[in-house]
Amino acid sequence: MDGIVAADLMALQERWTGTLLEPWLTQLPSQLAQGFSSARYGDIPRWHEALLSLPKICADTVNLCNDRVGCTGSITEGERTQLTTALQGLHPWRKGPFQLFDLHLDTEWRSDWKWHRLEGALHDLSQRRVLDVGCGSGYHSWRMLGAGAKEVIGIDPSPLFNLQFRAIQHYLRQPNINVLPITLEQLPSKLRAFDTVFSMGVLYHRRSPLDHLIELRDALRRDGQLILETLVVEGGPNTVFIPPNRYARMGNVWCLPSPVTLRGWLEKVGFKNAQIVDISTTSTQEQRTTPWMTFHSLEQFLDSENVTLTAEGHAAPIRAILTAVAP
Repeated sequence: MDGIVAADLMALQERWTGTLLEPWLTQLPSQLAQGFSSARYGDIPRWHEALLSLPKICADTVNLCNDRVGCTGSITEGERTQLTTALQGLHPWRKGPFQLFDLHLDTEWRSDWKWHRLEGALHDLSQRRVLDVGCGSGYHSWRMLGAGAKEVIGIDPSPLFNLQFRAIQHYLRQPNINVLPITLEQLPSKLRAFDTVFSMGVLYHRRSPLDHLIELRDALRRDGQLILETLVVEGGPNTVFIPPNRYARMGNVWCLPSPVTLRGWLEKVGFKNAQIVDISTTSTQEQRTTPWMTFHSLEQFLDSENVTLTAEGHAAPIRAILTAVAP
């Protein structure tokens, strides 16, 4: 992994020197070393071996604006087998879909559905520096780059998701996108360096949701745009559900506000023009078990006799998308 870390540092130093992101460069070496530590993540050597086993194939075209992000080109049957084996070594694939040559990575989530729900509310991403918090394997980061972003930085503490991103990048070879194995809390405080910040599927994992909103605010430049997506519950102002134990089989869900409550939280920490863009019930067509994610998925997380309830008897997952402008 030393080579991966060195390549990241070299590319980011070249891009960030002389910009508002330059102060981050002093902290990055230790952050990347910690994020890729095999002492903390014992599967890293196996995942890295899968990455190294990817066949060397040149893509004819790269597709960042298609629902299946990826590339096209000629591939032999042997190369397809080698490609499939290598990518299956990075199982489970949760966010997607991707298409590498004629191989469709049918991931657990139809993340393209979420993209279509939010894209109409985006400020123009042309020439904007974007931060994607909790980016997973980087599906939405690729869509942001395809929408014209000058640079996209995804952050997610999972080294598996990081190596999945690198497997896609192995063929797409785009210079202005990186996924780093770190958390939002590790960014320098009050960085105020990004034009657009996405936080999707993160807030409900945070013990202190308002602290998360403040950290998102402090990563944005003045008048930068926040796109926030999270689990919510039905209700009015001040409605917040705190699961007593698990929620939809997840043990790390701390609180689910109503959309109106969440909008109030954004305003409380200083955001302007907070708007509710979309509210959608998650379906078993959007999140499901596939050959690329063979573990349990939403169908097993819901009540087997009443899909409007979770397995624990709570209201089934509803997700809201909000936008706001940094002060």
